[in-house]
Amino acid sequence: MTLKPLIVIPARGGSKGIPHKNIALLAGQPLLAYTIDVARAIAPTERIILSTDDAAIAETARQCGLPVEYVRPAELATDTAGSREVILDAMLWADNKGIDYNCVVLLQPTSPLRNCDDVRAVMNAYSTDIDMAVSVKEAASNPYYNCYETDSDGFLKISKGDGQLTRRQDAPKAYEINGAVYAINPASIRSMPIGAFPRRIAVEMPAERSIDIDTPLDLIIAEALLKNVSKK
Repeated sequence: MTLKPLIVIPARGGSKGIPHKNIALLAGQPLLAYTIDVARAIAPTERIILSTDDAAIAETARQCGLPVEYVRPAELATDTAGSREVILDAMLWADNKGIDYNCVVLLQPTSPLRNCDDVRAVMNAYSTDIDMAVSVKEAASNPYYNCYETDSDGFLKISKGDGQLTRRQDAPKAYEINGAVYAINPASIRSMPIGAFPRRIAVEMPAERSIDIDTPLDLIIAEALLKNVSKK
């Protein structure tokens, strides 16, 4: 199958943890720039849609070399707007423009340490026989080893299994979606929410590239990781 990706970069203006988070500076560059650089290395600009309602974010993207024609509708720029609705609206815009695609690649600006190889690995795992290929990292808490729930009496119990494992390496591996790369089947997202996809393939990324920027502390950690990479 020849992959024809439509890359969607969601970057609304509102942000509570970090004001104007998507264009906050990280190592001297706007956060958004890291994702635009990767997207432009993966696909031509006509296949890249920045989904934003914010003029400052759109202008930053243009300064990074990405043309911005699409404007996210105001009703999709609220705290309650879902990712599916945002993606579907961008897809509709692409359809009206006559852009032919068989995969939607979602790249969130809050994953600045993801690189081109990470995106290509997820895209290579994708096929039209599945709903989605998605980047993951090994979970910090394993439901068979150190992740607990309370039972009906209020006592802690292991989330999965019998609780008898004494070494983490003996537990089945557990993953968490790291938010860096999603390769989505257009037919699947048109028919159901992302959380309902039954056919998802995981592509593991290392923890050091899986940081998701949500707080000022995350920016500090990401900058330290970038400096460490530049020294190697």
